[in-house]
Amino acid sequence: MGQPTPTERFTAKVTTSGPWSLRRHCPGSCHLWTGATNERGYGAVWINGRTVKAHRYAYEQANGPIPAGLEIDHRCRRRECVNPDHLDAVTHRVNILRSTNHVARRAAVTHCPAGHPYDQANTIRAKNGTRKCRACKNASARAARARAREGRLAVVEPIRPTPRILERAA
Repeated sequence: MGQPTPTERFTAKVTTSGPWSLRRHCPGSCHLWTGATNERGYGAVWINGRTVKAHRYAYEQANGPIPAGLEIDHRCRRRECVNPDHLDAVTHRVNILRSTNHVARRAAVTHCPAGHPYDQANTIRAKNGTRKCRACKNASARAARARAREGRLAVVEPIRPTPRILERAA
């Protein structure tokens, strides 16, 4: 009776009767990792003298090596899932935009709060990469110039005839 192989140790820590994914394009139930996890909730397994993320190991066993520059995305959104059918090799940008974090929510916005579209002609990219509405920025600049112009105009007091002025005139 010898040592179990890495694959046998891996499969011993997987529950294949997990919940069904509520996301589209995720066939079957999640295969949940029951072994050790890291501080961010991803499964960790000791393979050939080093710690490997369980979902990466599952993807590589089913599909071969992960292509350079790509990372593994959980389409089911469960970090503990190691079902190869729920894992995709995608770029970091695609992985972020598929998520539900603030970056993905902002990227999904198609119009500014005033209702102007974020399109090629109306979008300004700030230095930090955020989008600004050109129509709103122009309206704000016009209002600021109008306020500045108001401040430069001389204040003229209206001439009102007072009773003293009327007495002198008489």
